[in-house]
Amino acid sequence: MMTLLTPGCLGRSILCAPQLFLVLSVVNSGAFRTAEDSMKRRFGLGPKVLAAFLCASASLIAAGNTKAEATQEPLSKLRSGFVKASDGARIHYVETGHVQTAGNFAVTGPGPGATGQGQISLTNVRQGLTILFVPGWTMPAWIWQKQIDHFAPKYHVVAMDPRCQGESSQTADGLYPAQMARDIKSVIDQLHLAPVVLVGWSMATAEVGAFVDQFGTKDLAGIVLVDGGMGDAGRPGTDSDLGMLKGVLTNRDAQTDGFVRNLCFRRPQPEDYLKRVIDASRRVPTNSAVALLAGYFSANYWAALAKFDKPTLIIGAKSPYDTDLIEEHSKIPGSRLELLDNVGHALFVDDPQGFNDALESFLIARPPTEH
Repeated sequence: MMTLLTPGCLGRSILCAPQLFLVLSVVNSGAFRTAEDSMKRRFGLGPKVLAAFLCASASLIAAGNTKAEATQEPLSKLRSGFVKASDGARIHYVETGHVQTAGNFAVTGPGPGATGQGQISLTNVRQGLTILFVPGWTMPAWIWQKQIDHFAPKYHVVAMDPRCQGESSQTADGLYPAQMARDIKSVIDQLHLAPVVLVGWSMATAEVGAFVDQFGTKDLAGIVLVDGGMGDAGRPGTDSDLGMLKGVLTNRDAQTDGFVRNLCFRRPQPEDYLKRVIDASRRVPTNSAVALLAGYFSANYWAALAKFDKPTLIIGAKSPYDTDLIEEHSKIPGSRLELLDNVGHALFVDDPQGFNDALESFLIARPPTEH
């Protein structure tokens, strides 16, 4: 007796006439019974599941590809959510942008000799490139807003709040680069971002170094280090570290105001924007802000640069303090160095066009990555 699975059993997909003709032709032929016996032996698939497999196969054959035709999701408003870090902390993220998906199917079964039924899974697979932006010390994800707006029409864009920053969990532990790198890994894994271009700014450049040190580069399509080093432990000329710690401990309001107004920006910014950045930084409790600094000052991931085997862009402010950037460039073969004039530490806010142009050029020149 012939068994035919109707299109409704394929999750609302409807076969066009050529596809249905192909399925009916196969089902009515002697090849169906031979295929049915084979699939039973190999995967435990019964006739109904086999028919579903044939329907899916016909859809893909009609498309002229082994995957269903890619479809583009419309550009939507900024979405947000949380992922769970390895120690249970909640890490907040925002995402938006250009996302392509392609239908794919897989046949799975219990294997030879099994008596159970196998399964066919029909899934949407994300295609295209994702950029993950990670902000620096005490800063929120929205500091990247001018990059989010610029890159969303072409790329899938995600920005995260590191722990204790923005809307992420306030935690007493884990405020050091190795754990922050594990938080980045949680975001990449749980949001299925790989292969991703990982962009870290300021303190987050050491977190990128810690990420590569722990996990390698298999999840990465590219690396962008923005105006930061790989930690200060054992480095010359780090006496200013103690001065910064003292400022945070003794007069947090004044230190935060000066950090934002005098260090982060060199070009005029609207006063309401400056106050918003200052308020966001100040929301991080002082004990957490100190712990984050201590974690960076006591870290050293310079040796991890030898593991950077994916395309790498190093971009920062041209200043007397750009020696770390030049050293990073010298230690990463094939890396690209861009230094912008008349910008502060938050160069992507001071000169969004210059920063975005440099990143866009890097993304275009980066060779395609298979994953």
